[in-house]
Amino acid sequence: MATTSTSGWFFWAVLSACFAALTAIFAKIGIRGVDSDFATLVRTVIIVFVLAAFVVYAGKWSDPRALSGKTLLFLSLSALATGASWVCYFRALQIGEASKVAPVDKFSIVLVAVFAVAFLGERPSMREWLGIAMVAAGVLVLAFKR
Repeated sequence: MATTSTSGWFFWAVLSACFAALTAIFAKIGIRGVDSDFATLVRTVIIVFVLAAFVVYAGKWSDPRALSGKTLLFLSLSALATGASWVCYFRALQIGEASKVAPVDKFSIVLVAVFAVAFLGERPSMREWLGIAMVAAGVLVLAFKR
């Protein structure tokens, strides 16, 4: 399977899901007895160093000043949204069960589909909407108590 072609997206998406699952488990263990906001900061610092080393080692570093204003704006907005998501996620993990928090967090799948239609002009097929609706239904089942 070519991992750099457009058909390679699924491989990387599956790896992302696996690492996201491990994130929940490792974080739940790691935040015991630690403030969730501080834990998020420590995690973020580690991510910055590891990713910076990877980018430099892989020869992918380029001058950030060459980025357009629009690119910088939207990368900044993405970073702020990611940071807010992590703070909320870690706080939820600290007080809730990982097996419940992580699936509810994945309601983002539904929101991404809705936002992609609204802001990017994407048009999921009926089959894709059915899958999205099933995710939404699963979140509702987990979110509401008997």
